[in-house]
Parts: sequence; C-alpha cells; structure tokens
Amino acid sequence: MERSRDTPTTSGRRQWWALVGFAAAVFVAAAVGGLGVQGTTDEYASLRQPAWAPPSWLFGPVWSLLYALIAVAGWLVWRRVGFSPALWAWSAQLVLNAIWTPLFFGAGQYGLAFAEIVVMWLAIGLTVVLFARVSRVASALLLPYWAWVTFAAALNLSIWRLNS
Repeated sequence: MERSRDTPTTSGRRQWWALVGFAAAVFVAAAVGGLGVQGTTDEYASLRQPAWAPPSWLFGPVWSLLYALIAVAGWLVWRRVGFSPALWAWSAQLVLNAIWTPLFFGAGQYGLAFAEIVVMWLAIGLTVVLFARVSRVASALLLPYWAWVTFAAALNLSIWRLNS
C-alpha cells in the first residue's frame, strides 16, 4: 500500500501539537505551583538567607528557561517511544515541581518543602537516566534543571535552618 501524500504533514502536525501539549502540561504545573503564592518577593526578602542566595528577580527568568527545556525534553522522548515509563517519571517530577512552591511559600513549611524537593531531585535523576536510554539530547536538556534543583535544595535547607 502506498503512503498518502498528506501523511507526513498530518504526522508533522500531530508532533507539533504534541509539543504544544507538553508545553501546556509544564505551564499548568508552573501555574499550579504559583497559585496562591503571588507577592512572595517580600516574604523571600524577609527570610534569613545565606550570603549566596540569589535575588528574587532571578527566579522568573531561570524557571522560564528551565520549563521550556523540560517541555522539549519530554516531547523528544514522546516522539521516540510514546508515553513510556520515562514519561511517567517525567510526569511525576513535574507534579512534585508543582507541589514545592506552595509548601515553601504558601504554607511556610520549609522542612517539609526540603523533604519534598529531595524526592523531586530523585525523580528528576530517574527521569534523566530513563531519558538517556531513549534520547541523549532529551536527557541533556534536563541537566540544567537538575542542577538548579540541586542548588534550590541547598538553599531550601539553608533557609530552613536559618529560620527555624
């Protein structure tokens, strides 16, 4: 049976719509994480922080870039193997990502937020390993995210210790 001329276009459209879907999933996680924690700049500034803590304005640009990388990485893996165990890990770390901000800022539960970010860090690590089996590029795209979460975990721990 001969392939229809429009198959690649349809397939291409489906892949681009899937990228939009991955971006939307990441956006939803970011939005859920941000619900109820608007105006946290003053709260962050009022906390006792280590000397190496970044200014609050830095978080928005960093997270915007990281969320884009997370979406593209998930999409690349989906293109190769569909919704697989690697994408279950990707989904789990994304849910954990959404939970951290309300715990830390919304509830002020710095210790619980630290425990949660450790679990998130492990989930990101698992995702990196599983993605590497499918796409080295997708795995590499998650490395800046994993590094930032490592830094954020250290900052969370420090703030918890300084403010308890």
